[in-house]
Amino acid sequence: MSSAPVAVADPRVGDHRRFHGWRIVAALAVTQTVGYGVLYYSFAVLLRPIAATLHVSTAAVTGAMTCSVLAGAIMAVPVGRWLDRHGGRALMTVGSLAATGLLVTWSQVQQVWQLYAVLFGIGVTGAMVLYEPAFAVVVSWFDPARRSRALLGVTLVAGFASAIFLPLAGLLVDRYGWRTALLVLAAVHGAVTVPLHALVVRTPSHLTTRGPQRSATGRTTVVRAALADARFWAMAVAFVAHGAAMSAMTFHLVGLLTDAGHPTTFAATVAGLLGVLSVTGRIVLTGAQRRIRITTVVAAIFAVQAAAALSLPLIDGNRAGAVVGVVAFGLGFGIASVAAPALLADRYGTVAYATIAGSLAFPVTLARAGAPLGAAALQTSGGYRPVVIAIAAACAVAAAGIVVRAASPSPISHADSTDI
Repeated sequence: MSSAPVAVADPRVGDHRRFHGWRIVAALAVTQTVGYGVLYYSFAVLLRPIAATLHVSTAAVTGAMTCSVLAGAIMAVPVGRWLDRHGGRALMTVGSLAATGLLVTWSQVQQVWQLYAVLFGIGVTGAMVLYEPAFAVVVSWFDPARRSRALLGVTLVAGFASAIFLPLAGLLVDRYGWRTALLVLAAVHGAVTVPLHALVVRTPSHLTTRGPQRSATGRTTVVRAALADARFWAMAVAFVAHGAAMSAMTFHLVGLLTDAGHPTTFAATVAGLLGVLSVTGRIVLTGAQRRIRITTVVAAIFAVQAAAALSLPLIDGNRAGAVVGVVAFGLGFGIASVAAPALLADRYGTVAYATIAGSLAFPVTLARAGAPLGAAALQTSGGYRPVVIAIAAACAVAAAGIVVRAASPSPISHADSTDI
């Protein structure tokens, strides 16, 4: 599947990006925290009150969130193409405005079909404002030497979205009900994300100065070369398997621990460590890759997760064992969000990064949406042991996929190697 490298001119970015790039990182760190907190994590708090008000099962309401995730997957590639052609400013600003309006509409739904329609829209707008477009903007501004730190800056802050917005949403629902809670969250979302996306996000000058035909030709050439690269598909298998494992563990960890005999409060508290540990894992990865090849670090962490998942049924009977197992697994919980952009940009450059990243995000998002259902089917038929075995196997596949053809030459060559 390999072919001769395709030469693509990618001029060096001037000093301006070093100044404004970090302002963009700071702005996106805030908007991602608010975006994930309001558009994603708050749903866990709203689930039961909405089901009670609409007189439907929690499964029916959960289906609306699945619909939202699928909408985001459908939008991944079109959004990526737009980002490569036009940058993120207009897209993220319009997405923030639309998401805010949909949150207001969400607060007024009276029937379950209306909920599904609104959540589908939330999924579409999420694809326009959350990690994928944010990473594309960051990648376009930073060279490889500083790219990892910039990505870490965004994800480090956004990793606390659940810790901030789950309690906030719970407080608002308890005091004012879920409809008013959504209106307050909509106000917060609009007031923070819209101005930051509109005023701070920009396209770097080296992209705006290219001729449109030249840029379009270069992007098409790079995307075709990437999709014909065996290494891309190895990474796709790795991140699809890992995304499925993380999603399944997120949804079933509390049940696994309570099934082992622990109180629900303890199980929920330990499961909550995953969010904090995702931040820790990102810091470890960013620091370690300065001395060790990033593929080696990521594969090692995925392998540790496989061992941790496999050991959970053996050690989760006591509290210490449960904590140790969850901590070992949780260290790799959030590293894919940092590793995937770094690996893609390093191998294929920045000319068509967003389109290539969208092509990867599509199957990963589908896996994340479907994995909890598959795990539930396994649990129903055989308990939690088959679930953790499947999660461990997925992490092992992810570890192997990360290192497959990792040393092979990139199919893309750049006139300026600092932009690879």
